[in-house]
Amino acid sequence: MSGRARLILAVVLLGAGCTLGPDYERPEVPVPDGWREVSGDEQRSLANTPWWELFQDPELVRLIEVALTENKDLLIAVERIEEARAFYGFARADLFPKVDLSAAAGRERLSENGVPPLPAGVDNEEPFYRVAGTVFWELDFFGRIRRATEAELALLYAAEQSRRAVVLALVADVARAYVELSDLDRRLAISRRTLDSRLQYVELARVRFEGGLTPELDLRQAEAEMHRTASLVHEFEGLVTQKENELSALLGRNPGPVARGRLFDELNVPPAVPPGLPSDLLERRPDVRQAEEQLVSANARIGEAKALLYPSIALTADFGWESTELDNLLESPSQAWSIGANLLQPIFNSGQNRRRVEVAESQQRQALYNYERSVLLAFRDVEDALAGLRQAGLRRGSEGERVVAERKVLELSELRYQGDVAEYLEVLDAQRSLYDAELGETGARRDELVSLIQLYKALGGGWPQEPEVEATQDASQPPPGPEE
Repeated sequence: MSGRARLILAVVLLGAGCTLGPDYERPEVPVPDGWREVSGDEQRSLANTPWWELFQDPELVRLIEVALTENKDLLIAVERIEEARAFYGFARADLFPKVDLSAAAGRERLSENGVPPLPAGVDNEEPFYRVAGTVFWELDFFGRIRRATEAELALLYAAEQSRRAVVLALVADVARAYVELSDLDRRLAISRRTLDSRLQYVELARVRFEGGLTPELDLRQAEAEMHRTASLVHEFEGLVTQKENELSALLGRNPGPVARGRLFDELNVPPAVPPGLPSDLLERRPDVRQAEEQLVSANARIGEAKALLYPSIALTADFGWESTELDNLLESPSQAWSIGANLLQPIFNSGQNRRRVEVAESQQRQALYNYERSVLLAFRDVEDALAGLRQAGLRRGSEGERVVAERKVLELSELRYQGDVAEYLEVLDAQRSLYDAELGETGARRDELVSLIQLYKALGGGWPQEPEVEATQDASQPPPGPEE
């Protein structure tokens, strides 16, 4: 084998090298067999469908589409993906040779009293011209560059999961604000209707007082209740405006009115909500997947740190032309070249490189604990949302029955008052109780819808998850682009 062939073979073997540090393996985490609030195992999940379509409100769907296009937090998250992609490309570029081109021209003067001194009469000033190309290639023999690239690739995937988490929260916030706005519209309508009823009672009490049938106390109580209801109307009007402003900000717009779709009572609530299997949650929740990608990155940093304990090997080469005359710069006699290999082995640096390994190992353990914590919180979020949804549904049923009963109480109280069997205070109490019951019923319905939204957010879904390239793939492969 010739010397050149042996050199090429040695370069190939060095380039292949080895990779220090542990390879990533997903940690084992305990997964519950099922949900406490769900009987049996339901394979299908609410997270696998566009849940906002369950409300059957085209205006809500339109608002969500606007938010996914214009929301500023989401635009920031998309830019963070581009930033992470650039960092990945920056780290990956070290795997390949670097080629530089330089050119220089000037004039230099040599010292007459140098060593050795110039002979008398020799011109010590002369021009120079230089054109050269330089090649530098660090051979990743111990895998430092590959581990660094693997770490940046995992952070790129983590940025993508962060964007999904923003989408998840954004859709939930838009739907929640829309439901709460519809609830406030309903409360305002109930208050205005009640206010009209209070005005009628004031006129009735005035007529009965002026006719000598009832004391002045009944009139003043009716007026006080009317003013209390009017105050609540003004309060709900302000809350409606504030909620519209909140929703406008989520849509990336200046504060202003928001179009409504279906009435609050017309928003559909599914009779049964399938949450899917607990084991699927680890693949659906973007915050869990983001924590895992950060763990992948921290794991790769250990290998990057360990590689600094071993020699770094680099090949360098220069080729160019040098001459004191511009006319013959590119001629064969002006050629100059060099080729060589450099090896740098750390000997003594007060333990900095070993401390670097210890730092990376500690950061990996922190990332592991963060991943385990995110899994626990994910299971808790689903259980809390399921319990909240179930209890809100039961409360809505009870509040509806209460409204029916309070209306009957008011009807009987009015008959007793008109028949001079009861005082107006009995009617007043019945009116207040009915008003509170109607507000309680709409509040329970709002809580049920919001609990459904929270369950969607806890499940981490809303549409089928598309296949992805795993973050633990070969770091030399380019990552997929962010989803549109």
